[in-house]
Amino acid sequence: MNWPQTELTDVERFRALAAGVPGAAVTERVLRAEPDRVKAMLADFEVFAEVQADFVSATVLERDGDRVVVLAKGKRGQRARLTGQFRPGWCWLQSRFLIIGMAVAAEPGGGTRVALTGGIRVLGRAAIVPIGVRRESMKTLDRVEGLLRP
Repeated sequence: MNWPQTELTDVERFRALAAGVPGAAVTERVLRAEPDRVKAMLADFEVFAEVQADFVSATVLERDGDRVVVLAKGKRGQRARLTGQFRPGWCWLQSRFLIIGMAVAAEPGGGTRVALTGGIRVLGRAAIVPIGVRRESMKTLDRVEGLLRP
């Protein structure tokens, strides 16, 4: 039998993953920058911490391929030990209290689509408290876009 086959972009995979997390609102924007530039910028943990809401720093504690453990520090002194996947163009990290996700893909016709979700976790579940998720993602996309300007 010949089954249909398709290739999904990281953003399409990301939408599917986020759809399984109650409260996860995916916010997307097409940026006027080459995908490789956006991926490289967001793969830098200093930049990653700079664009994330309430982060002061993000330090890699362990890395094995694309599996990472990251210590994130917040502006109010809070700390989160995030674990998950982090590679150029893809991020899905979770701690007891946070979920952070990001995906990047080339946009047909030019530019780069960036998709984000994240927020405060519902304790004991893979769910996000939906208050302010889109607002914070829009702020993050504004910061990313600002860093990409020449």
